[in-house]
Amino acid sequence: MRINCKQASRLISDALDRPLSKSEYLRLRIHLFLCGNCNEFSRQLQLMQQTARKAGRGE
Repeated sequence: MRINCKQASRLISDALDRPLSKSEYLRLRIHLFLCGNCNEFSRQLQLMQQTARKAGRGE
């Protein structure tokens, strides 16, 4: 079952807080492979998370 961009963005956000199920992970990876916009959104969220962690450690 394919997911749309709204569903993908929800899974991208969820993945920051919890492990995705195998099914969720696979559907998201396929969507990210096919959708440049969602792929970029995922990359930006990961970068923000890394930056926030560094700031929290005082780096």
